[in-house]
Amino acid sequence: MSMKEEQLLLKRNLGYDNKNTAERKKIFDFSEGYKDILNYAKTERRFVKKTVEILEEAGFKPFSRKQALKEGDKVYFVNRGLSLAAAIIGSSSLKDGVHLVASHVDSPRLDLKPIPLYETDGMLYIKTHYYGGIKKYQWTSIPLCLMGTVSLKNGKTVEVSIGEDKDDPVFVIADLLPHLGKNQMKKTLDEGVEAEQLNAIGATIPYDDEEAKEKIKLNFVNLLYQKYKITEADLISADLALVPQMEARDTALDRSLIAAYGQDDRICAYASLKAFLDSKPSSHTKVLYLADREEVGSMGNSGTQAGFLKYTLEELAEKMNCKIRDVLSNTACLSADVCAAY
Repeated sequence: MSMKEEQLLLKRNLGYDNKNTAERKKIFDFSEGYKDILNYAKTERRFVKKTVEILEEAGFKPFSRKQALKEGDKVYFVNRGLSLAAAIIGSSSLKDGVHLVASHVDSPRLDLKPIPLYETDGMLYIKTHYYGGIKKYQWTSIPLCLMGTVSLKNGKTVEVSIGEDKDDPVFVIADLLPHLGKNQMKKTLDEGVEAEQLNAIGATIPYDDEEAKEKIKLNFVNLLYQKYKITEADLISADLALVPQMEARDTALDRSLIAAYGQDDRICAYASLKAFLDSKPSSHTKVLYLADREEVGSMGNSGTQAGFLKYTLEELAEKMNCKIRDVLSNTACLSADVCAAY
């Protein structure tokens, strides 16, 4: 590098080849924790649930309006189980703003429709609607898990997970055989598999009841009832989705990459969480924000367009005798989302 380049040009850190042996080990150790998160937190609800466990292990407590806040206190807020904010109170006034890191925890998936089950041609199918930007052809002929929650009439919520355990069945969206798909293969990638065709096979064995009209559907719902005590009517109020069943695996012979579902943006969410917890004490209050609904425009009561983050900061401001406008005006935010190699 010339003297002029040294003086004027950006000095790029090319990454791994600039690290010593100890630093390289830290990279791989970090990745092991990240893979564990990816394997468990395949939905935003699960990421938030796991984050709460990690925060509580680190001494964080749910925010309470009855509790006074002082330097060093650690509190967290959960919004409907879908988004989360956590804070470490600093020594300076909140009117100086906070240091905020924000990432989103939702990923593209296949949501079940409110009335998802239909029986035809000796099959029980599960109707879905894609959430976020997907390449539809990538979702056929791969093993899928069914995950989410179901709200019951008695007010209780049941957590559903089918496909994670090695003894569980998985779900699949069938595709045409090559010799039957000539017309399909003349279409563009976008048209080859249409959204209305993203229906997973739920069951094929009929329930042993001569009087039943929809025997295969009855068998499917009966199996759900045996495990979760839910009926077809309960699916109307359910928040269920199909997600890829694959576990996170090291990729490439040198193990330099990770193959897994949901890395947009759980890679940044996990890095944000780790950085937040590992950060050194500072005068500014530090805030971690994990958002939902980014993949569909950040709307809704759990997305960034909702007031959750603002109300969280307002709760902290009132506790510390500050005006929210001062907090917001002086806050610095790092918004972390994925980039792509191409």
